[in-house]
Amino acid sequence: MSRKILLVEDDKQISKLLRYNLEREGYRVLQAYDGEAGLASARKERPDLMVLDVLLPKLDGLEVCKQVRRETQVPIIFLTAKRDAVDRVLGLELGADDYVPKPFSVREVLSRIRAILRRSSPPERGAGMLRAGTIELDEERYEARVQGRAVSLSSKEFELLRYLLGSRGRALSRDAILEKLWGYDRSMEIDTRTVDQHVKRIRGKLGPEAGRLLTVKNVGYRLKTD
Repeated sequence: MSRKILLVEDDKQISKLLRYNLEREGYRVLQAYDGEAGLASARKERPDLMVLDVLLPKLDGLEVCKQVRRETQVPIIFLTAKRDAVDRVLGLELGADDYVPKPFSVREVLSRIRAILRRSSPPERGAGMLRAGTIELDEERYEARVQGRAVSLSSKEFELLRYLLGSRGRALSRDAILEKLWGYDRSMEIDTRTVDQHVKRIRGKLGPEAGRLLTVKNVGYRLKTD
């Protein structure tokens, strides 16, 4: 079955271009041209991924993201102007999985979408359970728990926590995390705040176990497993 993508972009030329290329890749594309319509479509259609512009009429993309995150962990990619660094950081704080600065190449957008959908798919049956302290990550069910209580993680947060748990206490650099989870390489524009904002959100959800997620100065992060 085709994966369903909701494209919320008020520039109809950009929207048309993205839709054409997404459909060529075999995706089913839904479109909305303002924030209110985008939010309504997200609630009704339950897409597999959202591509969301920040500057939208009626309801801006940041508010759409905020409201969507109260109800679902659908992956969200923001489209932002290059100069809007504040909006990019706010978007990540609100729970966006990624952002693509404008102007962008269609190839890059397609690459980000493929990477996120691939990583947000539930793991193959037979995957195991990862643990550190009272943190439990069930790879088969795609669930996280702390002290036996369920923790709601976005797909990207889940993947990042799994990567840290799987590293068995080793420090992971921000670049390594970006390359592993976002598919970036050093020829692309990399903003390490993407990683920092995701770590900040994960810490906020780990509650009494937040102290296990350590910052390694001038390197990145590691998770205490002992």
